[in-house]
Amino acid sequence: MTTSVMTLTGARLALDGNAGRVDILHGIDLTVEKGETLGLIGPSGSGKSSLLMLMGGLERATGGRVEVLGRDITNLSEDALARFRREHMGVVFQSFHLIPTMTALENVATPLELAGQEDAFARAQAELEAVGLAHRADHYPAQMSGGEQQRVALARASAPRPAILLADEPTGNLDGANGDQIMELLFSLRDRHGATLIMVTHAPALAARCSRVIRLRDGRLDAADPVEAGERHAG
Repeated sequence: MTTSVMTLTGARLALDGNAGRVDILHGIDLTVEKGETLGLIGPSGSGKSSLLMLMGGLERATGGRVEVLGRDITNLSEDALARFRREHMGVVFQSFHLIPTMTALENVATPLELAGQEDAFARAQAELEAVGLAHRADHYPAQMSGGEQQRVALARASAPRPAILLADEPTGNLDGANGDQIMELLFSLRDRHGATLIMVTHAPALAARCSRVIRLRDGRLDAADPVEAGERHAG
């Protein structure tokens, strides 16, 4: 019997821009089960990344409800939301978002220290070893390749052993070989910690490995065009 880790009910997102208020997501209804690997695909501008940000509390729903691990995060304060995300979620972005003045080890250890982990640096070192970068622990982001920086970002996201791992185009800025390596590491880290993985991707190989794939179109789930796991194109 599966257990849901996330439920979106009529979730909406509207943002204020230079041309006025823009509706990004329109009444999203979605349930994600524990241990699931969910791929979010669709054309550019369809709302994939915005939906992922809503799921992670990085954008606040302007309508409807977002419930994560049994808690409604829709109206949490910024501080409460940051604590909840730190305790339960890991996020990997396309552009790495490493702190340039910190070494690889410090980048991975920082969220553990913020969470009060006494063994933050020992665990960070173990996570760097898991992504094959123990020898780069004392290097700064500018001293590493794009593939290495993304591996550090993966280690940082997985180090707190989050219940939910969110990834936004994790291979988007990498060449084919590095992208393949990151894909393998992403699923390996998911398996190690038993996390639920939700990712935005344009990569057919990544979408094909998801247990479920959903397509967005114009800020809505495309119910008329369901996608089965293993489909070989990402829309």
